[in-house]
Amino acid sequence: MNRINRVALYTLTRKEIMRFFRIWTQTLLPSPISIVLYFVIFGSLIGPRVGEIEGHDYIAYLAPGLIMMAIINNSFSNVVASFYGAKFQRNIEEMYVAPMSSWVILLGFTIGGVARGFIVGLIVTAVALFFTNLSLHHVGVIILVVFATAMLFSLGGLINAIFSRKFDDINIIPTFVLTPLTYLGGVFYSINMLPEFWQKVSYFNPILYMINAFRYGMLGTSDVPVMISLSFIVLANVICFIGAWYLLEKGTGIKA
Repeated sequence: MNRINRVALYTLTRKEIMRFFRIWTQTLLPSPISIVLYFVIFGSLIGPRVGEIEGHDYIAYLAPGLIMMAIINNSFSNVVASFYGAKFQRNIEEMYVAPMSSWVILLGFTIGGVARGFIVGLIVTAVALFFTNLSLHHVGVIILVVFATAMLFSLGGLINAIFSRKFDDINIIPTFVLTPLTYLGGVFYSINMLPEFWQKVSYFNPILYMINAFRYGMLGTSDVPVMISLSFIVLANVICFIGAWYLLEKGTGIKA
């Protein structure tokens, strides 16, 4: 990496991180408030009726899924909003004119999304400790899954923003794709509780693998073999990274 690209990457990354810190009431605060409501309603009120799942109290079983849900939503929303904002304000065209590579633009926005996902994940984890004791079954798996998942959805947010033509377009994927897949991805239940047909259907939900890999790292239990989950997440990252880089290099949705 030459000096120009190093400076460009540092500047873009710093700008992306400072952006979500500057508006922290919109970017960092909503998730812990939502998580408190989930814990109160599902954990404290419904949890005692459910009992244990896979040998764990329901509220403890619930916590990893809620943490991962916050990471997914924040990583995605940070990049899709920031990149589309740059398109809307024509800032992205200045980046193309500047002597910086497409992969620098890609990394700068992605690192910003990963940083927000990571920080929100830490905040939500701290909030979860007020409701349940969290164990660390495998720290390496936890770190890998958090980083890889945040990166994957940051890349997904970037791709969404590239194809978006108006502000309404950046809300389509979160509303009609991410939210249903997240709620049906095993956040609130084990797929072993489902009828056999719906168990098989659940395996086509990509978020299932991320939530279960993270739950394995914390609790040591998973509905999916952890190596399959990790392999899927890594492969999805490679595909999305190459795809996002190709779209930026081509100037899709940016160049006339």
